[in-house]
Amino acid sequence: MTEQLLDIRGLAVSRGPGEVLRDVNLAVRAGELAVLLGANGAGKSTLLDAVSGLVATRAGEVRFDGEEVSGLSRTRRARLGIRHVEQGRAIFGDLTVAENLAVVAPRQSHAEALEQFPELRKRMDVRAAMLSGGEQQMLVLARALLSPASKRATGTRLLLLDELSLGLAPIVVARLLPIVRSLTDRGITVLLVEQFAHLVLPIADTVHVLDRGTIVFSGTQAELEADPRILHKAYLAA
Repeated sequence: MTEQLLDIRGLAVSRGPGEVLRDVNLAVRAGELAVLLGANGAGKSTLLDAVSGLVATRAGEVRFDGEEVSGLSRTRRARLGIRHVEQGRAIFGDLTVAENLAVVAPRQSHAEALEQFPELRKRMDVRAAMLSGGEQQMLVLARALLSPASKRATGTRLLLLDELSLGLAPIVVARLLPIVRSLTDRGITVLLVEQFAHLVLPIADTVHVLDRGTIVFSGTQAELEADPRILHKAYLAA
């Protein structure tokens, strides 16, 4: 494994007639929790989409464990261990919690993922649409941690989380963030997109700030806090 599990170089992405990302350079080391901050419309979700294969890149490279993956399908990237939790808690509302998990992996493999979310154990036979917002987010996270049944697929190595706090009460977010932090202890690298910096900075190993499609800062929380102008410009001048 290379030191940089995810290495993005000169990335450019367009959606429709507009350029969303341009000359993005971002590296995430294996086993770290990296946070990507930025205002609405900065291109944060598009960057995750480009890594997981939801959108095509116009220029640049996306390297995963030293391998160029820009030309691979989303399925191929998932088999390498890239999992993407998109905004909106995409669940199968008419299926039970157990059935939602079984879509990804057989039931005998669910125990490890459910260790992180004991609340779900009591809700296995409940339709996912009946869960609270926090429980739905737990379900989505648990599903992302499962190893697919395919022998050609590997377990989760890089977890892309897009706006974990969206639509959730602060008390629920406070419950989820330590779990996300603990994933790195299991060897899972995390790239977490968030709009609200104060929620995620305390758990971050590294921080990246995206401003109008370009990375304007990469460093530690302490380095970011030493220059408040960086976030001020990224959020208020967007």
